[in-house]
Amino acid sequence: MARLGIHRDFLRDLISLDRSVQRKVVNAILKFEQATHAGIHLEKINGVRDDRLKSIRIDRSVRGIVLAPDGGDRFTLLKVLPHDEAYAWAERRRVSVNTTTGHMEIWDSHAVEAATEELARTTSAPEPERLFAHVSDEDMARLGIDEQIRVFARLLTDPGPLEAIKDYLPETQYDVLIGLAAGLSPDEIAEEVIDAADTEPYDADDIVGAMERTPSRIAFVEGPEELMALFEKPFALWRVYLHPTQRDVAYGTYSGPAQVTGGPGTGKTVVALHRARHLAARGGRVLLTTFTSTLAESLLEGLRLLENREEVLARIDVRHIDQVAARIVRSHRGPYALVKDSDEERLWERIIRDRGVDHNATFIAEEWRQIVLAHDLHTLDEYLAVRRTGRGRRLGPVQRTQVWHVISEFLRELEARNAHTYETVCAEATRILSERDDKPYDHVIVDEAQDLHPVRWRLLRALVPPGRDDLFIAGDTHQRIYDNRVSLRSVGIDVAGRSVRLTVNYRTTSEILAWSHGLLAGERIEDLDDAPASLRGFRSETHGPPPELAPANTRTEELRRLTAKVREWLDAGVEPDEIGIAARSGPLAQEAARSLQRAGVPACHLSREQSPVEGHVQTMTMHRMKGLEFRCVALIGAGEHHLPAPGAVRPAEDDETAHSHDLQRERCLLFVACSRARELLYISWHGAPSPFLRDFIPVP
Repeated sequence: MARLGIHRDFLRDLISLDRSVQRKVVNAILKFEQATHAGIHLEKINGVRDDRLKSIRIDRSVRGIVLAPDGGDRFTLLKVLPHDEAYAWAERRRVSVNTTTGHMEIWDSHAVEAATEELARTTSAPEPERLFAHVSDEDMARLGIDEQIRVFARLLTDPGPLEAIKDYLPETQYDVLIGLAAGLSPDEIAEEVIDAADTEPYDADDIVGAMERTPSRIAFVEGPEELMALFEKPFALWRVYLHPTQRDVAYGTYSGPAQVTGGPGTGKTVVALHRARHLAARGGRVLLTTFTSTLAESLLEGLRLLENREEVLARIDVRHIDQVAARIVRSHRGPYALVKDSDEERLWERIIRDRGVDHNATFIAEEWRQIVLAHDLHTLDEYLAVRRTGRGRRLGPVQRTQVWHVISEFLRELEARNAHTYETVCAEATRILSERDDKPYDHVIVDEAQDLHPVRWRLLRALVPPGRDDLFIAGDTHQRIYDNRVSLRSVGIDVAGRSVRLTVNYRTTSEILAWSHGLLAGERIEDLDDAPASLRGFRSETHGPPPELAPANTRTEELRRLTAKVREWLDAGVEPDEIGIAARSGPLAQEAARSLQRAGVPACHLSREQSPVEGHVQTMTMHRMKGLEFRCVALIGAGEHHLPAPGAVRPAEDDETAHSHDLQRERCLLFVACSRARELLYISWHGAPSPFLRDFIPVP
């Protein structure tokens, strides 16, 4: 039986097709696989540069392009397009083996030929003035540059024409040439760009071997069951697909800490995953970390989709940051007790009552977290001198002294009990690492960086020695859903000159994205260095219907209409686990799951401990939506008494600044939940709508 490889570019094409065409694609491939001689289903394409490119009929108007190497039973499905577009794509392409990396490369030979002819007509500079005059043909070949591309490169006098045809070249070869143009030596390119060992060149004619050596772009399947499993979950692979605009960020070399920012769906997490794999494959000890255990589990799942070499995975430690801190403290100081939130609050209240201080427990606990811990203060004099930026209530010297004594007693109580909060565990781990010359990691990669407290940032800085590729940070402060604000410079992390902003959303339709952006219109949101952050320039290149707003009179009516909407999606061919339902509160999300179950719809509620269940509609809190994505999302309970959640917003009369921050955080939470939808977004409430929605509701 023929063995079929599915190229990642094909999966991207498949996702964009109508579902009826998708089914025809699957049927065509099954017939192809089941044939005694698969080649009987392949059609020759006239005028192609590479006669190994064949076509396969999907229906009267759609064709697939298949790479069929000479001999053997290995085939790779590369593209699926309308008939004329498919043939035009194939006529321009060449498939080659990079003799240095051994990987298969697909590139636009026609574009390179046209660019070469244009340079030959317009370039009159003598040979010594050419861009690559200092690089020998032997070094070009050693670095994997194809002969046709080498002819083009030899005509260059500046990098402009090279950058102009970047999208038509094999990614690795472009990286090699642009690195040489930037002044790197061939030996530096071999070590830092392509990680080439001193081995014999790969066979340029061994396309089948190159297919096997390109796991990040080709998924091999054997038989109908494995094929169907791949097509049932195309978005699983899509989650780790690296777009060309993201590749330079993931595989770059940085002289110090680097940062990638971007709106939801721009691929920050994908970049972080690829970077972790890249650095581990080079032999580094890598920590891939984030804020919560749920997100860490999602990172590990994505990493295993991306990489199957156990020796590489063994060098990547995927843990949320509090796990890292706990492991360090327990291994050096022994066991300790972790204080529960309720016990911590009672401790603050007792100390405040005993000392007769005129502040409540919430205020002083936040003063400790947002000022004392955030600024790493250890003495009363430091506290008296610090600027309390972001704290709305003024404190004079006497009041500060009272607060400091409460905090000091709180910390003494913890020490006496051999107890810690999550924050003090991180602080203790940082102190332990400061006493050691050796560090546990060579590289630290941080995802969802916007939600980390400064005490955790100091730990991250202490986990890895300063130097090349030490810290890589991915985040978006528009998606900050916890009240943690930080200036990276204040915690010893400088990303100046090493920050990249991604602007293309690959997940959400333009209509959903624009609507979600409107939720944050007029909000001043700072980046991780206290400068204004903007959503300007972010865009999506896919389109769909606008979000649907659905008011109801009662909760019962709202849940009944939700069930009808979910059934409508299911009847349209959406799989149950491609539907996510979120509410601001856990009880309402649980009630939605029960309502769907009573109506015969398979549904389950995702708690912190519960993972997604295949074949079920998933309900959850808005916080739990972080890091997930669905074809269809329903946000329920978006009424004035539920969003913002009353208990999540501190009264303005107690602290005006804290009140403002809380409202912004609730807006950001809604923004995050809305942007989890790929194709359809449905928002409902009963009674009066949330104040966050009033600008979107037409006046009767």
